[in-house]
Amino acid sequence: MRLNETQLKQTLDQMQAEVLPDSHPVTAQLTDLFGDHTFFLDQSGLKVLEPAETSASDVQTSQVISLADWSDGTLTSLKPHAPEPTGTVVIFEQMKH
Repeated sequence: MRLNETQLKQTLDQMQAEVLPDSHPVTAQLTDLFGDHTFFLDQSGLKVLEPAETSASDVQTSQVISLADWSDGTLTSLKPHAPEPTGTVVIFEQMKH
């Protein structure tokens, strides 16, 4: 899932990760492999968000999905694996107009 600026800010407030910029050379390869997502890097590897069901109170949530783990201690090489839910859920607050 591609995040807008508000969703991006709310995500980074709820999880410790860095956003992989669209201008990064590897982003095009990741998009080819995994689809059009906002990609995050954290201490354990590469993550994306997938929409979860909307609750009865219309709160939108997304699951954090792991796509690759770091394969070295210097955090410079990733080893892809099948998408795995991490158990972390990001909650998007409604914006008041």
